[in-house]
Amino acid sequence: MLITISGPPGCGKSTNAAALADALDYEHVSGGDIFRALADERGLSLAEFNELAETDDQIDRDLDQQLRETARTHDDLVLESRLAGWMAGEYADLKIWLDASLEVRAERIAEREDKSVADALAETEEREESETARYREYYGIDFDDRSIYDLAVNTARWGEDATLDLLLAAVERYDPSADEGATPVEGVTYEF
Repeated sequence: MLITISGPPGCGKSTNAAALADALDYEHVSGGDIFRALADERGLSLAEFNELAETDDQIDRDLDQQLRETARTHDDLVLESRLAGWMAGEYADLKIWLDASLEVRAERIAEREDKSVADALAETEEREESETARYREYYGIDFDDRSIYDLAVNTARWGEDATLDLLLAAVERYDPSADEGATPVEGVTYEF
């Protein structure tokens, strides 16, 4: 089974994807880890690398192509990134969207990256605006459209254990026959 976990920065994608993969004994691939590694290789912060990606579309396209290729060639995988549901959608069995309020996400990011909440909030807003504009331009993706997801969870309402329980319940109750006759998302093109 291929499961995608998507959502904005700080929503708990990495935490929940790793926990879900561990519970299922699946492989876990994180687009965020790949993006951070690329930024580190260039000696750039995430904000700086995001800014570079605004002028060098090959950065996003290479990452997105890698996500699609990983989805196409792997089974028993939890694939996690902001675009995983879109990039791997045609291969995914179960697509999950995680979210939380901007304030909650900024607090999580501040704690994780040892910075002030105000700095995390400003950087997160800037990053989201940048990424949203780029993905709309590149692929025609509207991040406000949750219709491609099978499950959406507000992670601020539950703790880590309860969120994992929800995700595991969705996996256990997954019915592949329910998708028979479903049509792919229209108006979205992927050019790398």
